[in-house]
Amino acid sequence: MRNLALALAGAALLVLAFPPAGLSWLAPLALAPLLVAAAREPRHWRRFLWGQAAGVLYWFGACLWIRDVLAVHGGMGAWGAWGVFLLFALGKGLHLAVFCLLAGALMRRRFAAPAVAALWTGLERTHGPLGFTWLALGNAGIDYGIPMRLAPWTGVYGLSFVFALAGAVLALAWLRRPRRELAWVAALVSLYLLPALPATQSGRESAALLQPNIRMDENWTAQARSRMYERAFSLSLRAALDSSQPPAALIAWPESPAPIYYESDPVFREQANQLARAARTPFLFGMVAFTSSGAPLNSAQYVSASGEPLARYDKIHLVPFGEFVPAPFGFVSRITQEAGDFAPGTRVVVAPVGAHRAGAFICYESAFPHLVRRFAEAGAELFVNLSNDGYFGRSAAREQHLLLARMRAAENRRWILRATNDGITAAIDPAGRIAEQWRPYAEHAGRLRFSWVQSMTLYTRYGDWFAWLCLAAGVASVWRRPDYTAR
Repeated sequence: MRNLALALAGAALLVLAFPPAGLSWLAPLALAPLLVAAAREPRHWRRFLWGQAAGVLYWFGACLWIRDVLAVHGGMGAWGAWGVFLLFALGKGLHLAVFCLLAGALMRRRFAAPAVAALWTGLERTHGPLGFTWLALGNAGIDYGIPMRLAPWTGVYGLSFVFALAGAVLALAWLRRPRRELAWVAALVSLYLLPALPATQSGRESAALLQPNIRMDENWTAQARSRMYERAFSLSLRAALDSSQPPAALIAWPESPAPIYYESDPVFREQANQLARAARTPFLFGMVAFTSSGAPLNSAQYVSASGEPLARYDKIHLVPFGEFVPAPFGFVSRITQEAGDFAPGTRVVVAPVGAHRAGAFICYESAFPHLVRRFAEAGAELFVNLSNDGYFGRSAAREQHLLLARMRAAENRRWILRATNDGITAAIDPAGRIAEQWRPYAEHAGRLRFSWVQSMTLYTRYGDWFAWLCLAAGVASVWRRPDYTAR
């Protein structure tokens, strides 16, 4: 049982590296106990089992907020939410189970450290295509200047590789392996040769953002919608026309829990167009659109400064149980109010904002590096993240979500304006630093500063080349003859 205890200890360290504990310095150490357990265990099925147990503990600890979302907003009640959340953790735990199974073989190689790091990094890239992605290990390094130099070259996966390599070397030292097998960690000195992070600077432009602080349990009668629209338009116009500030480049509303239908509600459409005309400023907001067959779309609508519909982006990566129910879970209610599952969008949209171009991605899409980079690749000089984190309640999911958005800024060297319903609304600079941040759980309208950026990073141009290369190298390394036996 000692190996099981080590595996669970590794999972606990991974949980502690992220909010709410936020002990990010644990990230380079976290995999060591799990790798020691994998190296010591000769039986394949036990390594798989230890990894599965660690995976369940990790997802339980890191994403406990999912249970509350299912219980409160999914209408499942306490026991139903626990049951579905357990199934979720068991499914997601398979990633750590596979890692532990294969890493046990790699730990018996003389080149164990880079092989294990490559395997971990490559498997991280498979989370999204297999249903749900959240908190890649490298996200814990968002405030570490030297590892963060990798972000515009390899994306978050380069930082994951660095932390996994450090954990593997620590595990090898624990196992008393020869010093030459620990020397791989010296390669991390090369990080100092990469360009430094951009200097801290104040943005040269400003945008008027609204944090409406709308209750998630609001009963949206016609009167309630009318009051919400009136208040939101008034606050936004006041912020956009603030005489103490230069003219706003953009007005942005968050993804909203309120039922906003720009295309099918002529009253709201005219009010939105009038706001843009009165402020002489482009207007971006979250809304519900519909496909030709009537399926709802979670969308971001751009209105020009002259009050004309400009472009619409439809969310591509939908939230499981939030906007659609995965096939095996047809008995689970979605947390959104629309009838029927949302349909995914099919294309990235970049819209003109004056003489520049902006790209808006919606909520959970900030967890997908390969999607967000496509906005910059398509010419976006500014990212806008529209989100409604109200479903998270007062959990650590808000801070976790902000980490993801910050990494997307650093990977693409873009400013991000993050407009949310009730926090955390913020301006994020091209190094992933928080330039400004508003207090959550409060109504607020005001300006956030940013700058337009046109240059492209290597990651923007070529995407997840590093992660896929790691996956191929890690899996291929498993088939080599071992140099050591388990002990």
